[in-house]
Amino acid sequence: MTFTGFPPAALRLYADLAADNTKEAWRLRHRAVYERDVRAPMDALAGELSAAFGEFAGPDGVRVLGPVRDTRMSHDKSPYKTYQGAYLDVLPCLGFWLHLDRDGLYVSGRYYPYAGAEVARYRAAVEEPDGGAELAVIVRDLEARGFVIGGDRLKSRPRGVPADHPRLDLLRHRKIDAGRRYGPGPDVHTARAAEVVRETWELVRPLLDWVADRKLTPEPRDQGADAPS
Repeated sequence: MTFTGFPPAALRLYADLAADNTKEAWRLRHRAVYERDVRAPMDALAGELSAAFGEFAGPDGVRVLGPVRDTRMSHDKSPYKTYQGAYLDVLPCLGFWLHLDRDGLYVSGRYYPYAGAEVARYRAAVEEPDGGAELAVIVRDLEARGFVIGGDRLKSRPRGVPADHPRLDLLRHRKIDAGRRYGPGPDVHTARAAEVVRETWELVRPLLDWVADRKLTPEPRDQGADAPS
């Protein structure tokens, strides 16, 4: 299948799911729309992105997540996700992300450490004068290009870090997600969506390279239990 964009019905599906997220509604109304207007286009897009980012793709390429929510570790116990996600890991805890939801496309690069040891190594790298300054420049450039720098972070500050530290905002992070959102229109509903994702992933590569160059990711291991959800 050639990727031609996500039809408006794909976004409406997630609006409908917000109103009625039950197994009966999924079986009677949502599943056919999901398979046709969400999953099939996302699989096609994943194939194109796997080819474009072949240096990272590995044997599995861009992975498309399933629609069923894993409620074991989630506060939200509704049975179906209100987004369709896909990801490409460069290294454990580091990679590219995109998802489709009722508002359009969200595209990002992410660093999501498993444990406190990796967060401590990240903060040590930010404390380094040269490395921290380089990351600050990368982040400022991304923000100037319309990226939002999100991810899990402390509301206050790490222990021992002064309130006037020049990179306090970066030190607060336990995870980093740098992304841009694209609303309904040609960037979502036409084949241009593939170009939008490629462009965004290329722009966020300096952030991922900064993490990879400093070896801030854990040793490769079985990712089955830790894949993005």
